[in-house]
Amino acid sequence: MTEQKDFHVGELSDKMPEPTQFEPKPFKRAKPPEPLQFEISLTAEAHARQKKSGTVQVNIPGFSPVKLYCDEQIPIGDDTAPPPLAYLCAGIGFCLMTHLTDIYTARKINIKSMKLEQKVGFETNLSNMRDLGHTTDGKTLGIETHVIIESDEPEERIRELMMEAENACMAHHALRNPIPWSSRLIHNGAELINHSG
Repeated sequence: MTEQKDFHVGELSDKMPEPTQFEPKPFKRAKPPEPLQFEISLTAEAHARQKKSGTVQVNIPGFSPVKLYCDEQIPIGDDTAPPPLAYLCAGIGFCLMTHLTDIYTARKINIKSMKLEQKVGFETNLSNMRDLGHTTDGKTLGIETHVIIESDEPEERIRELMMEAENACMAHHALRNPIPWSSRLIHNGAELINHSG
């Protein structure tokens, strides 16, 4: 008899994220030609070892809040959920596919099949240098995306589809352009770090 592994990705949440450090913006409908702006809020907490859970909510009406689980591999974690970078990479690929699908549907472009293959390279000294007393550093080395489309449409129409989807994809925008960021550290109620760039 084999022991079944308990593995979680996520489920619908019965409650919304409840942030204490920022006020989520209410969704506001845009009037064309104004662009639609929206937010995604996440509240997460650490559990035993490397287990984490979080509730994420897109503030556009119609999106349900979702509880997600996260972990790391054995022996650091317990391999009970995907690691953070798996969510990041999947989000990048799925976001581009959402825009491709939306555009070819709206433009009535006939697509027989569409697949995406992607790889993202990372670098960290987490597993070796920290034991020698060094600080931990990490970086993203690059992303490679391949969209494979089968269609009887002219090549130029498929090329335009890809170009429009890449320009529409918010995840790809974040990869290709510097974006404003900020992070704060609150320790026992006192702010220790507040930096941005």
